[in-house]
Amino acid sequence: MHRQHISMPAQQQLVNALKYILVLILSLFLYGCSGNDEQPDIAADAGEQQMYEEAQRYLRGENFDLAVRSLQLLESRYPFGKYAEQAQLELIYAHYQAYEHEAAVEAADRFIRLHPQHPIVDYAYYMKGLAAYTANEDVFQRFVPTDHTKRDTSHAKEAFAEFAQLLSRYPDSPYAADARARMVSLRNLLARHEINVANYYFRRGAYLAAANRGRYVVENFQRTPAVADGLAVMAQGYILLGMDDLARDSINTLAVNYPEHPSLDENGEFVSVYTLDGLQRSWINKASFGLFDPPQPPQFDNRPAL
Repeated sequence: MHRQHISMPAQQQLVNALKYILVLILSLFLYGCSGNDEQPDIAADAGEQQMYEEAQRYLRGENFDLAVRSLQLLESRYPFGKYAEQAQLELIYAHYQAYEHEAAVEAADRFIRLHPQHPIVDYAYYMKGLAAYTANEDVFQRFVPTDHTKRDTSHAKEAFAEFAQLLSRYPDSPYAADARARMVSLRNLLARHEINVANYYFRRGAYLAAANRGRYVVENFQRTPAVADGLAVMAQGYILLGMDDLARDSINTLAVNYPEHPSLDENGEFVSVYTLDGLQRSWINKASFGLFDPPQPPQFDNRPAL
C-alpha cells in the first residue's frame, strides 16, 4: 500500500509554522499599505487624454488600486470619449491584478453587454475565465504553496465553463490556446479533487462512497493522471466491501494500463494494508501494543513529490 504523506519531525513542523507566521505578518503589512484612501493624482479640470495617460502610468507602475479608480473616473467624466471602450477593457485587467476577481468578472460582463460586436470582445470572455481560474488566489499564494485540489472547486468549474464558452464563440481567438491549456489543468484538478474526497471517505469508513468517487474519475476524467488512482480507489473500496469480482476487474485494468502504480507489486497484485479483516498491523505495532507504527487507512495520491 502506497502512502505518500509521512509525518514530519517536530523541528520541521516548527520551521513551517514560523514561515506561516512570517507570511501572515508580511501580508498584513502589505494589505495595510495598500488599504488606504489614496486618490488618483488627477486635477479636477483634467482632460480625457491627461486622465488616460495618468491611468496608464498607474498600470505601468503596478499600482492597480489607483489604476482602477483612475479608469473609473475617466469613464464617468467621459462616458462617450475616445478612450471609453479602452478604459472599460483595462478596468477588467486592473481589477484582476488587484485580486478583485468578482469585480473583474462584473467589468467583463458589462463590456460584453455594451459591446457584443467589439473586435476584441473575446478578451473579456477570456478574462472572465481567468478571474475564476485564479479566484482562490490571494497575496498568500505568492509565498505559501497551496494544493488547490484540496480546496473548494466551484471556481474551477466556473472557469472551465467560461473558457469553454470562449472556445465555442471564438475558436480562433489569440487567447484560445491558453484557454485550452488551462482547461486541461482544470480537468486534472477536478479529477484529483475527487480522489481527495475518496481518501476522506476511506478515513471515515464510507467504502462504497469512496469506490463510487473512484469510478466517477475513471468514467468522466479519462486521460487525466488521476485515473490510475481512481482504479486503485475502486479496487480498495471493492475489497473492503467484499465485492471480489469488481475488485478483480479494477485490479486487472490497473495492472494492464498502469503496471508501475505503487499499489501493485511486481506480480501485478494489489497491495493493501486494509482488508475485510481490518487494518493489517505490523509486528512493531503488535509488539508495542499499538503504540508504534500504527496502520493507516488507505490513501491514494500517486502524484510526483514536489
